[in-house]
Amino acid sequence: MPAGRMKASKEHRVPLSAAALAIIETLRKEQGGAHLFPGGKRDKPLSNMAMLALLDRMGRSDLTAHGLRSTFRDWAAECTNYPNEVVEMALAHTISSKVEAAYRRGDLFDKRKSLMSDWATFCDSSGGANQKIISIRA
Repeated sequence: MPAGRMKASKEHRVPLSAAALAIIETLRKEQGGAHLFPGGKRDKPLSNMAMLALLDRMGRSDLTAHGLRSTFRDWAAECTNYPNEVVEMALAHTISSKVEAAYRRGDLFDKRKSLMSDWATFCDSSGGANQKIISIRA
């Protein structure tokens, strides 16, 4: 993500899992346009309000798009042993301590790559007693 699109005004590299890359490749072949997620208007990307509109159409006022980030955070804390720094960097959260921020200059990309691969595996799991799968197709 370019720095101009980030709250911290700093570039954020996003490691994509093999599953995410496969989806992207399929979408590129099917759509062939300039945008991975095209919007309703010609040559325009999907709106930043699209997920909220989808949840509204689904009648899911109990969910938010930000809740998806929170779900990831809870999963990482409760179900993995990844260090807090890796998870927080995956969410592009800033470091509150100015001293720590001055010394931590890397982006933990390889560790975040492993984290995102494990997240993809979790999301793609067949489910269990504690999981409820909701179709987002309208």
